[in-house]
Amino acid sequence: MSDWKQMTNNELEKQYSPSQWSLRMSADDVIKAHVAALKSGTETARAVTQHILDIPYGERDEEKLDVYMPVSSSPDVPLVIYIHGGYWQFLSKEESGFMAVPLAQKGVVVVAVDYSIAPKGNMDLMVSQVRRSLVAVIQQYSHISGLYICGHSAGAHLAAMVLSTDWSEYGISPQIKGAFLVSGIYDLLPILSTYVNEPLNMTEEVALRNSPNRFISQLKLSSLGCDIVVAVAQNDSPEFRKQSEDYFKSLQAAGVKVTLEDIPDTDHFNIIEQLVDENYYLTQLLLKMMGKS
Repeated sequence: MSDWKQMTNNELEKQYSPSQWSLRMSADDVIKAHVAALKSGTETARAVTQHILDIPYGERDEEKLDVYMPVSSSPDVPLVIYIHGGYWQFLSKEESGFMAVPLAQKGVVVVAVDYSIAPKGNMDLMVSQVRRSLVAVIQQYSHISGLYICGHSAGAHLAAMVLSTDWSEYGISPQIKGAFLVSGIYDLLPILSTYVNEPLNMTEEVALRNSPNRFISQLKLSSLGCDIVVAVAQNDSPEFRKQSEDYFKSLQAAGVKVTLEDIPDTDHFNIIEQLVDENYYLTQLLLKMMGKS
């Protein structure tokens, strides 16, 4: 695999266009199908679970959470915070409740987080928002038995930034027990000259301070005892796969408890869509991590 710095701009654009690598359908169709799948899963979750929508965690319009709760309450309630993807410029919490159905059935609370996508929000703001959303959840749900975090694509990047937080600024030290980072980006430098950065407008400085691969030692410090799963799709682009593999290796080398899951017969989109299915490998893995399988 050549280094991204040796790639032409066209090659980089293609490597960072996940829809061009799906073998199931055309690039446009796979994105349409993805949005439809997430929307439909979220509608089902809202129909079958108890939920509270639009809970504010900050002052801005987008600083809101949706909470999906299990019908039967038990004292041992794990909570998963889900951070949506969409290249930091697309999707919202309105399509982010889809995984609540199989999890709520097993007694798990799911929280879908909204944040200010570009061009309204910039990278520094988004990272600060997801960190603050976690603080708000901890303050509101002090009785939970375990806090877990899951993010897809851009959401996996934001989840990794949450794991790398210096919590002393926030006056709390959350015990995050597990993290699921699915098809994420952990080094933002390669996307600076691609279409992805047009609405984000990141400078090199902004990209560096928001690249999780540069905060491995801080992550080790703040996420001690956290089980991390770095998952990647078989049909993610080579560059996306390399991002996951490199991040996994860096975490492993730092002595962090981490596994790399290479999910067969999936692409960048259905690797996360299938979390609506309780028998899907990643759903089972998540439940097992929480002691709920």
